[in-house]
Amino acid sequence: MSPTRDDILAALREVTVPGTRVDILKIDLVGKVECDDGEVLVEIVRTSEKQETIDTVRDLVTARLRDLPGVTSLSVEVDDRSAPATKKAPAAGGPHGQSDDPWADREPIPGVGRVIAVASAKGGVGKSSVAVNLALALAEEGQRVGLLDADIYGPSLPTMLKMDAQPEVSEDRRIHPGRAHGLQVLSMGLLIDPEQAVIWRGPMVFSAVRQFLKDAVWTDLDYLVVDMPPGTGDAQLTLVQQTPVAGVVMVTTPQEVAVADVRRGVQMFRQVDVPVLGVVENMSYFLCPDNGQRYDIFGSGGGERVARQFDLPLLAQIPIEPRIREGGDNGRPLMLQGDAGDSRRVFLELAGQVMVRAVDHVG
Repeated sequence: MSPTRDDILAALREVTVPGTRVDILKIDLVGKVECDDGEVLVEIVRTSEKQETIDTVRDLVTARLRDLPGVTSLSVEVDDRSAPATKKAPAAGGPHGQSDDPWADREPIPGVGRVIAVASAKGGVGKSSVAVNLALALAEEGQRVGLLDADIYGPSLPTMLKMDAQPEVSEDRRIHPGRAHGLQVLSMGLLIDPEQAVIWRGPMVFSAVRQFLKDAVWTDLDYLVVDMPPGTGDAQLTLVQQTPVAGVVMVTTPQEVAVADVRRGVQMFRQVDVPVLGVVENMSYFLCPDNGQRYDIFGSGGGERVARQFDLPLLAQIPIEPRIREGGDNGRPLMLQGDAGDSRRVFLELAGQVMVRAVDHVG
């Protein structure tokens, strides 16, 4: 019996992107699929992927389909769209020949009340720690909360929440987020080998973030907290173009080198009309337990200066707290440590500020 097109698609879902557990259909590496009386044609779409990646995918597809019962001939071709396109005449209503609207797919996420992005234009400022503890603080305040790790290249939430189970994928290709400490959680780190580097260019990052937003089954959430990667690139643009964002929490440390990058981040979100709720100054100071003295190890006042420059509130000043680092390493974040004292109260106050200010920006 000749295979059907559905048989071919089912087989292709078993082919994963090299080095990951993500199937090639999920990130749009498959184009045309034809099946006629045992004669099978499959197109692999190349946009900006490395040639060796495409060659490997083509070999994997060939190997998977070649021995499929009923296949009498097989052709696996590459539709190379990576070359510069021929310049076209401007289309009506589209500047510079661009007629596609990048905001056309922007719509609320089913099952999600408000989306809160936690962002920084610079790495190493503790943004993921803030995102995790903010999500847990919102949950402690009685909210139903999801946590999305949009850092495709450096996902850290599985470690910080001590998760390793791969999310379930239903027959209709919907992803069911995992559960940890009362949160619904989704991360690229749950889909790839922990030692595997993700070496993807823009279009694949776009597809992955879009899938996490649109193809995930988020259930009855009041808030979806999105841990953004550093910078102002593909992941940030994908988020704001795919769904309304109730607000962004910008994370910085006090020193000028971090504050300068946060300024660029604030400007980027304002350029795309996404409200910035305020600034969080992380690693703000160290309170010595031996003598009670405060030490400004990374300087002081940086968060306050950038907040004042953009007429934003300084939402929180989070101290340097060994328990925050330890909690991130051992999968027990600070908010789960009932005796964490002042640092824990800072995150609860931050959650309260976010809830109040996010309401102002819903509409």
